[in-house]
Amino acid sequence: MEGKVAEARKVLVELNELSKDNWVPPYNFAVIYSALGDKDQAMASLEKAFEERSWYVTNLAVDPKVDNLRSDPRFQDLLRRMNLQP
Repeated sequence: MEGKVAEARKVLVELNELSKDNWVPPYNFAVIYSALGDKDQAMASLEKAFEERSWYVTNLAVDPKVDNLRSDPRFQDLLRRMNLQP
């Protein structure tokens, strides 16, 4: 597990570097933060993706990569605002 966490953090550093000169979808950051258990950063990234009207968030209701966020009231509110709640 420790190796996976280190790899995820390495990818975050790489994405942050890449985002200095290129657009990187905030959803990509959200997925990694979610995997790391950093719900606050994941939700902040999802909010940014929503504000940018990123097409990535259209899969939010079914994407298993964000399953650990589903119980978060902020996640539920985001789904509601996107009209994705069942």
